[in-house]
Amino acid sequence: MLTVKNIHQYYGGSHILRDVSFEAHPGQITVLLGRNGVGKTTLLKSLMGLVPIKSGSIELDGQPIQKKTPYERARAGMGFVPQGREIFARLTVEENLRMGLAYRSGSTPIPPELYELFPVLRQMLHRRGGDLSGGQQQQLAIARALAPGPRLLILDEPTEGIQPSIIKDIGRALRRLATEGWKGQKMAIVLCEQYYDFAEELADHYLVMERGEVIARGEGKDMQAQGVRQLVAI
Repeated sequence: MLTVKNIHQYYGGSHILRDVSFEAHPGQITVLLGRNGVGKTTLLKSLMGLVPIKSGSIELDGQPIQKKTPYERARAGMGFVPQGREIFARLTVEENLRMGLAYRSGSTPIPPELYELFPVLRQMLHRRGGDLSGGQQQQLAIARALAPGPRLLILDEPTEGIQPSIIKDIGRALRRLATEGWKGQKMAIVLCEQYYDFAEELADHYLVMERGEVIARGEGKDMQAQGVRQLVAI
């Protein structure tokens, strides 16, 4: 679904991403790990076109997208849940979900599957986003990204500041999306995560970054044996 080859990115004179390559496959969760400041969020923003890359290539389903704008990438089937959620606090839950459908026809209904995945959203449909708890806002942010039916979902630290019960709900939802697909099609998931236990539980594949480059990679089932926890410990 996603193929990233030898990408480099700079901020001023600083070399932020160094020859990063990886793949994300349909039906699987690829987890990106690393300490703060190693370039994880920059990598995700580069995938979405929010930050330009200096060199290398990014392909979605075999089609190069590194020169496409963020909205073109969204229309091509990429969904993004940014760090900090970035919902619209003054809009209702329903209006936030409709923002995820902004490039579709105005008559496009909100997918009812979203309420099956996150039942609390149906209960709070007419409440303003800013009145929701942090965990509920995170569920809303994920649902907004899912609304148009992406084939690739990218999440930046979805457990940050979230209560444990909601973390479990989000984990179950992501595993369901990977195994069952979304709206009749297989989905690839790229998850950037600081909470190691959550990452290990979900990972089909993992990458560890340090100083802008990938220093370790493998299958999720091997993370404990390969000492990944120690690699990302602060």
